[in-house]
Amino acid sequence: MSRLHLWSLLILGSAAAHAQETHEHHHPAAPVDSSESAAGHVPPAPPTETMHPMSPREMVDIMAMDDQARYGKFTVNEAEVHDDAFSWDIDAWYGSDNDKLWIKSEGDLDDGQHFDIDLLWDHVFARWWSVQSGVRRESRDGPNSEHDESLVLGLQGLAPQWFEVEARVYLDEHGGVTLHTKADYELLLTQRLVLQPEVKLTVTSRDNIDLGVGSGVSELEMGLRLRYEIRREFAPYVGIGWVRNFGTTADLTRSRGGDSNTLQGLAGLRFWF
Repeated sequence: MSRLHLWSLLILGSAAAHAQETHEHHHPAAPVDSSESAAGHVPPAPPTETMHPMSPREMVDIMAMDDQARYGKFTVNEAEVHDDAFSWDIDAWYGSDNDKLWIKSEGDLDDGQHFDIDLLWDHVFARWWSVQSGVRRESRDGPNSEHDESLVLGLQGLAPQWFEVEARVYLDEHGGVTLHTKADYELLLTQRLVLQPEVKLTVTSRDNIDLGVGSGVSELEMGLRLRYEIRREFAPYVGIGWVRNFGTTADLTRSRGGDSNTLQGLAGLRFWF
């Protein structure tokens, strides 16, 4: 090897070493996590079997996606005390995603007992909405005991902005028509504290003196409840409620010693399973 060739190799080696030192000075190596280095990452083994061709029925079964599966729920929406009375609002249903059997009941215990029970078939016809049909029995026990049966046609669902809406028309055995509407909204103040405003309106076509209901707009009810969900399935609440009767209904209420315009505090419990 000639002397000129040897000097060329030494110069090239020195330049390469200097370039490596410069790169490490400006771009230091990232620190290595000793725990990760020790444990290492071992990817899972690839599947040893492939899914065999299957029918839609088999796919539904293996993925548990059967919308015809039966299940149910029982909910006490309101079980509350106010003044000297106790009121409830309960519903239960059983069925599939598209068709269910519903039982609903609302009522109050005061000087007497006034309650109604609806037995309904519910069918989903659009996203978030279902139509209901069935029968209702309304009873009032006390000085003037009375019972009334009605056919029911209703609609319930989730309106824009997440308002829950119900509207039902009742045709009673005397030919009278009554419209009940309800809307409520759940405002999550925290993950467990929920404020729920609610509005109910009742309109009827004829007087029913025995039940204390007059024709026209008979009753407007508004409530505001603040509940604390100890668990999603169990929540005590407090709130206020305002009830206003109109027209003949107000006259009948006052004639029986009641108040046609009341504002009251309330406390209760909501639970479901």
